[in-house]
Amino acid sequence: MNNLNFRRHRRLRSTAGMRAMVRETQLQATDFIYPIFVIEGENVKNEIPSMPGIYQHSMDNLAEELDEVVRLGIPSVIFFGVVTEKDAVGSGAYHDHGIIQEAIRLSKERHPDLLVVADTCLCEYTDHGHCGVIEGERVLNDPSLELLVKTAVSQANAGADIIAPSNMMDGFVAAIRLGLDEAGFEETPIMSYAVKYASAYYGPFRDAADSTPQFGDRKAYQMDPANRMEALREAESDIAEGADFLIVKPALSYLDILRDVKNNTLLPMVAYNVSGEYAMVKAAALNGWVDEQRIVLETLTSMKRAGADLIMTYHAKDAARWLEETK
Repeated sequence: MNNLNFRRHRRLRSTAGMRAMVRETQLQATDFIYPIFVIEGENVKNEIPSMPGIYQHSMDNLAEELDEVVRLGIPSVIFFGVVTEKDAVGSGAYHDHGIIQEAIRLSKERHPDLLVVADTCLCEYTDHGHCGVIEGERVLNDPSLELLVKTAVSQANAGADIIAPSNMMDGFVAAIRLGLDEAGFEETPIMSYAVKYASAYYGPFRDAADSTPQFGDRKAYQMDPANRMEALREAESDIAEGADFLIVKPALSYLDILRDVKNNTLLPMVAYNVSGEYAMVKAAALNGWVDEQRIVLETLTSMKRAGADLIMTYHAKDAARWLEETK
């Protein structure tokens, strides 16, 4: 044994202090964007059955939720609207006093420094559940862009700090950038859902936001989960069109894609830890099959390690508490 020659990697794992000293990836509450569902009505706080711990909040209960987010040191939220009146063109998405526009105003009045990301899409407001204008059973690209621009401008007018278009129409970043600039919002950044797959992981969200397509699916505009190079093409287009952030959605099954895109851009990268990913962990934890805290923090750390600068996650409040406890 005296002549063995090998490296002793365990030296740098010997104590908690040593491990902390050489830790390559740091997770913190300031990495998080917290999604909030805002529903019409009064005194409503509906827990979403498939997402334990996540609620639909009416406007009169929203302030309390925002206060907690700020108290936990989470710097940003993204709102999703839940409405009862819908139509073929999703007019509620771009109404000046729509539910998201009012949620943005309330947030900026109560917590001016809390960054508000506005999800810019039509599916929560259309009676057919698709992300654009339809003709028969086709989602039309260019006519949809006009409505997305109207939505983005109305959200910026309400005070949104960041516009986050999630519709996956071709040219959506270029159209929204032009529309924002022409409306005087040259300084409002676009956080593009640049790489968004047609994923089964979205199921609980569609229950929460009542946005399930009433016919067909979204495979004609969202990406095939089998494709890797397509992600680079999509990201390249959005960069050229003026995106300021890039989102990869979902995150957990697409960490390779997240790293690929990160390696090909200098823009900030956002991982969306989606509803199905959240629901699986919650279900396992509630059954006592996994240690929820350890699983969540490990999962979120993996997203940062893969290249995420920010993480959109329903775990944000719990993770922020756990990170504070471990300081």
